[in-house]
Amino acid sequence: MVQKTKSRRIDPRILRHELVPEHRVLSLEEAASLMRRLNVKPWQLPRISINDPVVQLLEAKPGDIIEIKRKSPTAGTSIAYRIVVPY
Repeated sequence: MVQKTKSRRIDPRILRHELVPEHRVLSLEEAASLMRRLNVKPWQLPRISINDPVVQLLEAKPGDIIEIKRKSPTAGTSIAYRIVVPY
């Protein structure tokens, strides 16, 4: 007997949760500028899975670069970059 599973729907309200930092997909121009500025190749960036709920809500594809802005009461704002991978 084969069981049918329901497709997992992600609630877009998670983007407004206080523990979820701001995420955005960089444009190709922004990504190229970032790579030049940091003097790195895309494969040298930390990875984020395409299965991550925020990545799915942003409809990012493998190879896209995500900018993540985190706010800290002591350090101000920090910016991190991740490359979307297919696993």
